[in-house]
Amino acid sequence: MNVRDPAQRKTAPAAQMPLALYQQVKDHVLRKIGDGSLAAGARVPSEQELVNEFGVARMTVNRALRELAEQGVIVRVAGVGSFVAEEKPQSTLLRIANIGEEITQRGHDHRFELLDMRRESASPEVAAALDLAVGASVFHLHGVHFENELPVQIEDRYVNPRLVPDFMDQDFSAVQPSVYLVRNVQYDQIEHVVDAILPTAEQARLLQMALDQPCLMLTRRTWLRGVPITWVHCVHPGMRYRLGSRFRTDSVHGG
Repeated sequence: MNVRDPAQRKTAPAAQMPLALYQQVKDHVLRKIGDGSLAAGARVPSEQELVNEFGVARMTVNRALRELAEQGVIVRVAGVGSFVAEEKPQSTLLRIANIGEEITQRGHDHRFELLDMRRESASPEVAAALDLAVGASVFHLHGVHFENELPVQIEDRYVNPRLVPDFMDQDFSAVQPSVYLVRNVQYDQIEHVVDAILPTAEQARLLQMALDQPCLMLTRRTWLRGVPITWVHCVHPGMRYRLGSRFRTDSVHGG
């Protein structure tokens, strides 16, 4: 009797190994996206529909959709469903971007929801950023920008009342805060800093994302003749947004 070497029976060739059930569901959705059956923005079959189609457990389908969302292939909206992700929009770093204009130029609907706006005393961090005394009066605005009713940016803005005394009198349901400032307040210097962060529980709730999914935080400061005007944190879900720039240079050297 011919007995095969046990070492030769430890693993089957990769091509012969059956795909995990959740991977089969993922591949099915990816094929539908690849062949155009599911276009960008289209609704993906629900968990229950996929359970019925594949005859697998709901947790198997949930894992497949969760991984597709983490990879940026689909977007899951609590209580609504899953949708094929659009190509990630990119916002510039070289100027003060108008996120509402960027969204409408893509043919999508933009909405800004003002969550809070008040005058408050500057914390040590805010005072340092705006070159004010600790406890000095500052304007603080907090809101969310939506693209097709999907949250894409949290805006957390502090404004120097000395340079923008009328800021609190504006109707920001009619005009975005950044648009108002660019149109009405002179500035001669901009600083942009981008950090990768994990969202706080509140940020994750507002952006409809998981706590373990990364965000991009753009921090901007503007000045006029050396005096800080505004300090703002713009937090984007990393799976839905990217930041970058392309510009001309007269330099002939690389790097």
